[in-house]
Amino acid sequence: MNVYSPDIWSKSYAPGVHWDAEIPAYPVYKLLDDARQKYGKARAFDFLGKHYNWIDLANAADHIAKGLQDRGLKKGDAVALMLPNCPYYAAFYYGVMKAGGMVVNLNPLYSTRDVKHHIEDTQAKYLVTLDLEPMFTKAADVLTQTRLENIIVCRFTDVLPFPKNLLFPLVKWKDISADAHSGPYLSFDELTANDGKPVPVEIDLHEDVALLQFTGGTTGIPKAAALTHANIVANCEQCRLWFPKAVDGKEKMLAVIPFFHVFSMTACLNFAVRLGMEIIATPRFDVDDTLNLIAKKKPTLFPAVPAIYNAISHKAQHGKYDLSSIKFCVSGGAPLPPEVKKTFEHLTGSIVVEGYGLSETAPVVCVNPTEGANNPGSIGLPVPQTIVEIISLEDGITPMPLGEKGELCVRGPQVMKGYWKRQDETDQVMKNGRLHTGDVATMDADGYVRIVDRIKDMIIVNGFKVYPRNVEDLIYQFAGIGECIVAGVPDASRGEIVKAWVTAKPGEKVDVDALRVWLKKELSPVEVPKVIDLRTQPLPKTMIGKLSRKDMVALDLAERDAKSAK
Repeated sequence: MNVYSPDIWSKSYAPGVHWDAEIPAYPVYKLLDDARQKYGKARAFDFLGKHYNWIDLANAADHIAKGLQDRGLKKGDAVALMLPNCPYYAAFYYGVMKAGGMVVNLNPLYSTRDVKHHIEDTQAKYLVTLDLEPMFTKAADVLTQTRLENIIVCRFTDVLPFPKNLLFPLVKWKDISADAHSGPYLSFDELTANDGKPVPVEIDLHEDVALLQFTGGTTGIPKAAALTHANIVANCEQCRLWFPKAVDGKEKMLAVIPFFHVFSMTACLNFAVRLGMEIIATPRFDVDDTLNLIAKKKPTLFPAVPAIYNAISHKAQHGKYDLSSIKFCVSGGAPLPPEVKKTFEHLTGSIVVEGYGLSETAPVVCVNPTEGANNPGSIGLPVPQTIVEIISLEDGITPMPLGEKGELCVRGPQVMKGYWKRQDETDQVMKNGRLHTGDVATMDADGYVRIVDRIKDMIIVNGFKVYPRNVEDLIYQFAGIGECIVAGVPDASRGEIVKAWVTAKPGEKVDVDALRVWLKKELSPVEVPKVIDLRTQPLPKTMIGKLSRKDMVALDLAERDAKSAK
């Protein structure tokens, strides 16, 4: 018998949130069109102190759409964006979709090999980037090696405020590519020199792909999740329903996580545009700059990953910063340690709700409620119109009883169409109408979901399963711990052993022997880390600041190999 129904979790929703609320479908670019109509000259975007209103942003998207159409872009053609957070990203994101194209999100820090693969896989016609090194040089190299028709080059100084726009070429001249504006490339000004009246494109909301978002997926092989207009808009509307007290046209969104990551795309861009929030964007995260930005600009919403909240908390405790403007924070991308949540909430007076999602779900699946029980260590409740089921790890079919472990599976309007041109990969994860996430989870009687770990991250020690997240959550409770990663490393006799890498908070010390003794009291013998490695340098992270188990294990193995070679 399948016990997983909205009756389980909807009773735990915040007041005013309803599971069966209507979720409309419309083209993604309509978000920006509607914002232009509703908010007009109100401030839409703040980039390093230069301001844009909604008319500015939407008109730029229209000129981009027309420019692409004039150069032969057809419905379904792909355009890759290799950009940091900046006004160009927002304008191209909506402009490409308005022209009938598909956006391909690329991390500017990808290797040339990765960019080349993603271009070939999606058959992108254009790649949009800045005239900065090494970003532009990477794009130029890819142009000669792929099917790309051209590069669209955006001048970085044009989006800087006075006097930064004058000083940057003088002080940072080495950062500007000497070749960006002298080759056969298409400049932003050339692209947008038109009447800004694109030809309307008929969109099949549930079939036409708006975005190709690369992901390792549940099998670890890089591939593009194909998200339709209906998928992306549904997730944006689900987020709007989840925050009933957010006021249209009055909030400010702090965007330090990059828009090219699916979490930021929905939480910091689409959701903000949907509510007419001023978007305060930075091209990269810097803890000092972010603290000063919060104190000066007074943002009210601040989505981020746990490592960012952790870094801000450490720094803020040693200085005087006014962080009181922040009302709501959504933590995603990685498990939120309860101690990090507690510390950040104490410093800011805000509510930090942990959520969960995947590239394949545009991305939000579950979030803790903004009112009521906000359970530390839980990813919260399924969002409206979403069904979460915990399915047997043995047969992949049978729903598990409440409270028992199984694979988290999802049904809902935000679930992707499939992996781009990879039907076999799609069939591996889309079964019986469910998306199989690869995450091991439980659901309690009130509908709260708790991630135990990734199936692929489970550590097998002498045949026993160890879930790294359980161990990490405990280590974070120990005095002085700054960051922590737990993973399995190869062992000749046991197959794998549990290893923990930890750092100390600034100005504090960690007693490794005392930590080991304490863990032995709290964990079963098989779960206790065989090795605890106290590091003096920050632990490796992804581009959005998420602690990276994969990179930590790779670094550890490389260090072991180097020692063996001596």
